[in-house]
Amino acid sequence: MTSAHAYTTIEVDRRGPVGWITFNRPERYNALNLPMFDDLEAAWRELDADDDVRVIVVTGKGKGFCTGADLKDLADDPRGMTVYADKVRSNTIRFTSYHCKVWKPVICAVNGVCAGGGLHFVADSDIVLATADATFLDPHVSVGQVATYETIGLRVRMPFEAVSRMLLVGKHERLSAERARELGMLSQIEPDIDSLWVAAQELAEKIAQNSPTAMMVSKKALWESLDLPFEEALAQSALRLADFWRHPDNREGPAAFAAKREATWLPPTRSFVDAEPGSEPRVDDADDTAERS
Repeated sequence: MTSAHAYTTIEVDRRGPVGWITFNRPERYNALNLPMFDDLEAAWRELDADDDVRVIVVTGKGKGFCTGADLKDLADDPRGMTVYADKVRSNTIRFTSYHCKVWKPVICAVNGVCAGGGLHFVADSDIVLATADATFLDPHVSVGQVATYETIGLRVRMPFEAVSRMLLVGKHERLSAERARELGMLSQIEPDIDSLWVAAQELAEKIAQNSPTAMMVSKKALWESLDLPFEEALAQSALRLADFWRHPDNREGPAAFAAKREATWLPPTRSFVDAEPGSEPRVDDADDTAERS
């Protein structure tokens, strides 16, 4: 698939069933600017729409993963802060997978420093890997900014006190990769960036072997449960589970297991991913007999 969007601040490519979003402002430690906001929204939507892409990896070039908003750009052109503030007020921020409601599995591969707005991608990904020299900090209050999205997102991955400490100490303290793993921010550490990218691709390819629709529906149920009381989340997930019994992959999985063969799954079935729980979505006959991938 050829990109319709002309990317200037990131690279978007596909490696088998894995889509990659790579921040490409290494001279600025991949700090976020206005063109990058536009590039990222376009990239998430492009890879989400590509049925051949089953898993998405987000990472950065150079010595830093992402250091949040580009303060030099903001100092030179205060209009950027106005645009960002307008996006916040109108709830139209769209630069992470969660913002764009991407239900495909997302792996965040952190190389080097991850600061401020870079923590958005950690908080909004499903699985986080990092290099051994990766460090994490939230300098918002140290530069006169309020921290909200990142820390609130991280509080469901980490102990509250650890998030609160990172928020309040600001630029004066960093979490090492090992400490971040101990706290639950990430699950895997690799020695260097090359090993990190190999590990991310290998993990993504393992994940890509599963039913794409089952994964997307499962991920959506899990993430939505964060906003619901426990019993309500269980009840809603039960409806999604029952709805999926109508999907051909629900029959293909057991059949493949019984026959001791690899399953052949249908491409992502959007009617099941987008359906409200209990709405009894169905697969069209044309979809059911389509060539499985």
